[in-house]
Amino acid sequence: MRPIFQNLLLAALIALLVVAPARAADRLRLALQKTGSGVWELAVITAFGLDKQAGLELAVTELANTDAAKIAIQSGSVDIVVSDWLWVARQRAAGATLTFYPHSTAIGSLMARDRSVRNVADLAGKKIGVAGGPLDKSWLMLRAYAQRSGIDLEKAATIVYGAPPLIAEKTADGELDAALEFWNFAADLEARGLFRVLDLRKVETALGAKGAPVVTGYVFDEGFAAKNREPLARFFAMIDKARSLIATSDAAWRVAMQRIPVKDPSVLALYRESYAEGIPTRSIGEERADAALLYATLAEIGGPALVGRAKTLPAGTFYEAAPASAAR
Repeated sequence: MRPIFQNLLLAALIALLVVAPARAADRLRLALQKTGSGVWELAVITAFGLDKQAGLELAVTELANTDAAKIAIQSGSVDIVVSDWLWVARQRAAGATLTFYPHSTAIGSLMARDRSVRNVADLAGKKIGVAGGPLDKSWLMLRAYAQRSGIDLEKAATIVYGAPPLIAEKTADGELDAALEFWNFAADLEARGLFRVLDLRKVETALGAKGAPVVTGYVFDEGFAAKNREPLARFFAMIDKARSLIATSDAAWRVAMQRIPVKDPSVLALYRESYAEGIPTRSIGEERADAALLYATLAEIGGPALVGRAKTLPAGTFYEAAPASAAR
């Protein structure tokens, strides 16, 4: 082939490559609690370009509390939210097709300022703040734990539900006697002079967990998962990268800190340590087994009022993820 024709052919190929449209990124709609660690991860994902590496476009809505996320996923206005497996199990027992993929094992604590509050029995007659709603997993487990001692917390105490920041402030200001708070707000309250009455890990163990079970996870519909198996796999791989960066990279942690209202270095260090400890390391099978044990105990103690219609963990509560490549 003559050089002139070779040059013309090369020019034509280059022109085709330039004008050929790039494959569009897969779009995922997320709703995240604005005070949760999910927004830390999102900040790191954006700053380090992990979404682009994964070929994903993330449309994120920030919500005030967990109940708003539940409404969002049930209405179909978003594809993915962060919630707990017990709520997913209750929904599946009622006929929904939601499923759960592990996000964190970090769990909260029952906090108080009054040193006379030593255990759940001391909560009788007290005003207790509960971060989240009446179906929050931590609250349901605490109720079940108290019932083992013959205490019905809903009858024995005054319960106030609310968003985590609100409950934390009301407890710190003395408007509430005790608070069941998420792990990060519990750390902040401890720095403000409150103490841990009961770590929810102890409750999980008492109710049957063998290890440190996952608490929160990504929740989505089975129908959505079936149509987006590969994008979901890339999403989970991307999240794993972000979590690893937050735990190990000071540059990533500085990005995450921008989404944390706490400024005390010692409290921030505790946040990071607790976050890293909460990164799931067990298999889906191990997580499912612990969840089944906890669910059975909750069903035995509290019945449908605690767990819903099913006496055992409904099949499909935990999502079996497909293998993924981190990028396309």
